[in-house]
Amino acid sequence: MMTASARRRGAIAALAASTVAGTLLLGWMAPANASTTPAVTAPDITVSPAETAWIHKMDHQMGSQIRLHEKIRSTVVMSPDDTQTPGLDVSGYQGDVDWSSVAADGAQFAYVKATEGTDYTNPYFSQQYDGSYDAGLIRGAYHFAHPDESSGAAQADYFIDNGGGWSDDGMTLPGALDIEWNPDGADCYGLSASDMVSWIQSFSDEYQAREGVYPTIYTATSWWSECTGDEGDFSGTNALWLANYNGSPGTMPYAWGYQTIWQYADSGTFPGDQDYFNGPVSAMAALANG
Repeated sequence: MMTASARRRGAIAALAASTVAGTLLLGWMAPANASTTPAVTAPDITVSPAETAWIHKMDHQMGSQIRLHEKIRSTVVMSPDDTQTPGLDVSGYQGDVDWSSVAADGAQFAYVKATEGTDYTNPYFSQQYDGSYDAGLIRGAYHFAHPDESSGAAQADYFIDNGGGWSDDGMTLPGALDIEWNPDGADCYGLSASDMVSWIQSFSDEYQAREGVYPTIYTATSWWSECTGDEGDFSGTNALWLANYNGSPGTMPYAWGYQTIWQYADSGTFPGDQDYFNGPVSAMAALANG
């Protein structure tokens, strides 16, 4: 049986070919219910919506599994007294982003997917990561975790080596670990609660050892309770990026007292997911400065 990692590698190859040439120039494994496989000899065959959907199935957006597991309304209610800084997060799904328009619409920061597991890199990463910086946004990178495939330290290294590092330029946020339900199998990737905590700790420690700052942790309270058993306390080292699409941040995961970033909707004014930094731009700049 083909593993999730192998399926992803095959899909990535197809996506890379279509991204570079605008056509599907090499073969790939079609979904089981496909009636035909795409031709590989004619250079003018474009990637169909069905083929694109299959490729994207191997590339998981931040929050993609949270949306599947939690009922959402994608609405937000803010108090007039709250100081929230608007931003967004994007992945390969968004393709090339018009960052000047994003900035004109009021975004102040952006997170960009860099990697997944140890075999995927976002083919649009440079355009998204450098483009957001050039438009004046404070930006950072994130990694979609697969704790069943390799160690936390190995995935932190892969993330850093492929764009996920941090620099103290005042414009780069610490990298973020996206840890949520498994898109390919058991919710908690087959790990016990204590093993999951150890995996997250391994990723966090390796990132801090190499970059000098701890990564932000992105998750949902319900996943954290289910898969860590509320055994691990990362509140003293790692900023929390909380996903909750039901109108308020809600209950914090153990043992954070508040969220640093809140992903409050999966669509809206900006491309990709919609986020609020919990404070003014000056506080976000302080996080970027370590």
